[in-house]
Amino acid sequence: MAKRASSKRVTWLSVLVAVIVLAVTILWSTWDPDAPTGVDAQRARDQLAQLVVAEEDTGHPYNRDDWPHWSAQGQSCDTREEALKRQGAEVRTGAACKVESGTWTSLYDGVPITDARDADLDHLVPLAEANRSGTREWTREQRKAFANDLDQLLVVSARSNRQKGDQDPAKWLPDASHSCEYAARWVAVKTKYKLTVDRAERETLDSLLTRCSR
Repeated sequence: MAKRASSKRVTWLSVLVAVIVLAVTILWSTWDPDAPTGVDAQRARDQLAQLVVAEEDTGHPYNRDDWPHWSAQGQSCDTREEALKRQGAEVRTGAACKVESGTWTSLYDGVPITDARDADLDHLVPLAEANRSGTREWTREQRKAFANDLDQLLVVSARSNRQKGDQDPAKWLPDASHSCEYAARWVAVKTKYKLTVDRAERETLDSLLTRCSR
């Protein structure tokens, strides 16, 4: 009787191990290290296909003062402080919503940030890029809304922010492990505001998102 029970346990364990091995094999074969986190790459490709392709409006002078920020977000917080609160861990604020402590991870290169003063708040689609992408007729209020949109403001390292500047994805992308999500979010912002894309920008995004959706 004991031998029979032991045999059953061995058989059950063998089956369990086989199932685990099969599951791991399937997951490994379908795992894509560049897959976007929480973002549907195919949906981003569909959105990209609907964007108007046009040459950048380089004849439209860019003045940062024409894009007012940071605006009030309630409870004495401005846009920067609200973004730091939303994207950080264990964030503590003091008087007038000033961020006193917390930790953040740069969404461009994974660099840990432990002092809010070292955190850059970057517009995913830079203001200068938006200025060149069909916004010539925008009102000041429209530019203000774009400049303070928390959906496209990211806490990043100063180094990565300086490297990016006002370049589009045809000229700059974050680290490979972050590039799929970056591309999908870039398209989402341009779709939200009905901005144009130039040909090189569109080709780069389409190629990247095609790889991301596999």
